Amino acid sequence: MAGKALYLGPRLKKLRRDLGLTQAIMATDLDISPSYIALMERNQRPVTAEMLLKLATTYRIDVGELADEDADETAKRLQGVLKDPIFADIAIEPLDIEDIATSYPGMAEALLRLHTAFGEEQLALAERQEGSAGATNESSDAPSRTDPVGEARAFLAARRNCFPELDDTAAQAARALDSYEAMRDHLAQQHGLELRLTDDGLLRGALRWHDYHRRRVYIAERLDHTARRFQAALQIAILEQEAPITELVADSRLASDDGKRLVRRALQSYWAAALLMPYRVFKRAAEDLRYDVEALGSRFTVSFEQVAHRLTTLQRPGDEGVPFFFLRVDRAGNVSKRLDGAGFPFARHGGGCPLWNVHRVFDRPAEVDAQLIELPDGERYVSIARMVRGGGGSFGASSVNRAVAITCSANHLGKLVYSDALHDAEPTPIGVACRMCHRPHCVARSAPPMGREIVPSRFRESGVPFDFSVD
Repeated sequence: MAGKALYLGPRLKKLRRDLGLTQAIMATDLDISPSYIALMERNQRPVTAEMLLKLATTYRIDVGELADEDADETAKRLQGVLKDPIFADIAIEPLDIEDIATSYPGMAEALLRLHTAFGEEQLALAERQEGSAGATNESSDAPSRTDPVGEARAFLAARRNCFPELDDTAAQAARALDSYEAMRDHLAQQHGLELRLTDDGLLRGALRWHDYHRRRVYIAERLDHTARRFQAALQIAILEQEAPITELVADSRLASDDGKRLVRRALQSYWAAALLMPYRVFKRAAEDLRYDVEALGSRFTVSFEQVAHRLTTLQRPGDEGVPFFFLRVDRAGNVSKRLDGAGFPFARHGGGCPLWNVHRVFDRPAEVDAQLIELPDGERYVSIARMVRGGGGSFGASSVNRAVAITCSANHLGKLVYSDALHDAEPTPIGVACRMCHRPHCVARSAPPMGREIVPSRFRESGVPFDFSVD
């Protein structure tokens, strides 16, 4: 009885090339015509069970080697991409997606790259439109200035800050590099580098220094254990992940060298975090602990900020976690890091709302604050914030206090440990930015909303900074 026919063209071609064979030689080995080999490789003829058996016995391979381990991953990525509203009117069956990923992996990868480029262009367009709204009267023919920070943020946002290829290599390495001591030994054995702790007298304020000539890597002893582990992991990323990171940067649409450098640093840090918190292990723990940021930090021996950052990356197609937006801000409202895996409409230009808990946690150091917030359009979000300290570690060492917040849609509230405190809470009304918020009775307002006329206050004092018409 004839077996089920399979179309394995790209994989058959890869096998032949890996063996260093021409189509004619493979045809002779299998006792078929070269044209039939060509047809199978173009998916115009199936690879039958009989042919699979002949391939296995002739070349002494496991039939499983012909299975494309990346096909399932590609299919999941395609399914995620095809959820984009731009494809809403196209009916594509799941089986068709699997067939494309299996039989036409090149076309699948091309579609994925095009969609990524499309996302980058959309973000760049939004940046230009928002920038032009608040631009000063400059000459129209003045040369445009590339914003490397904006470039880097757009690169990460277009990919939802998720890089499965880096997650995979980090998870594999994590099996052996599960402690600071293991990473120290790895650097010595694989790279001939001695990992040492040292004081600021040698480092001159740096956190880590690779002394190339003495074959040493110095880490500041003033760092706590979680920061030391991260710096060791980051050094391994720099030494061992050059090729995949370079490929990701090369495939990007980054225009400036500074943008490329920032993205490279972000991807190195991504891999280091993935080494300390392997994707599937970390996601399972996050679900078990109901996304308790402090509890996750204790389990993986990492900081609050490292956990919050890692939670934004759990968007692997087919294995997604709760999508979070990440923000780090100082007391003056300056944003030093922003990562969006949740579509949170935080203004790219202008400050955040002072009613948001990311600004009030400075008054309660080391306490986690959970808040239910509501934007003017009625959308509700959960915000988890805490103050974190950067720098310090010794007397006189400069330090800075920042607030870190992660937010997600209130639709996910039931999955979070914070739901116990927020279940019956009234949402705090906040605005993305005062100029874009049309709530009339906000005492925290710093500017009137666009398009509203300030009303005279000769006979009535409203008690709000700007009294404007609501009609």
